[in-house]
Amino acid sequence: MFDFLQDYDLAGAVWTTVQLAVLSAVGSLIWGTVLAAMRVGPVPLMRGFGTAYVNIVRNIPLTVIILFASLGLNQTLQITLGGGDFETINFRLAVLGLTLYTSAFVCEALRSGINTVPVGQAEAARAIGLSFGQVLRHVVLPQAFRSSVVPLANVLIALIKNTTVAAAIGVAETALVMKEMIENEAQLLLISAIIALVFVVLTLPTGLFLGWVGKKVAVKR
Repeated sequence: MFDFLQDYDLAGAVWTTVQLAVLSAVGSLIWGTVLAAMRVGPVPLMRGFGTAYVNIVRNIPLTVIILFASLGLNQTLQITLGGGDFETINFRLAVLGLTLYTSAFVCEALRSGINTVPVGQAEAARAIGLSFGQVLRHVVLPQAFRSSVVPLANVLIALIKNTTVAAAIGVAETALVMKEMIENEAQLLLISAIIALVFVVLTLPTGLFLGWVGKKVAVKR
């Protein structure tokens, strides 16, 4: 019943999905943290940029962003991100698109964590002469991250599922292999069940682990 799987590189596709998720998660966490700092910062121009970025990007379909990365950046502007072949270029562009999109949600998750930090702590830090950057780095963000583990876990799970959109630009991840199997095999239900199981295996342990971490590091108030 499962003999047809030998004709497809499902393991390689799943590994590509994992790579997309991990690289995009790291990029999103970095850029999302910068955006969150902008949104709570004292500079009006930076606050405006952070707010505009989050509100605009969250309301653009991820498919549009991914297609723009391929058609706009690569084919029109000839941006390759250092890739030498079609597969590498599109993989890196997919990571870029996923990062730009997911970072908006990371920003809001972190901002919700920042809002849980008592204002008095930031005021006390400023009173002893710490700059805004030092207050954010040493006082606010450490507590914000601890309060935001569960929301960030939800963002990560959504990111893992969103990697399927990369199939739109030919990245050989799980959804693209599923499409090929459905086109060539007459076992729709079985194929769908296998792919669903793959994503359950990827997302369920991640959610359970990060939920446990969230409870362990939660700030007691």
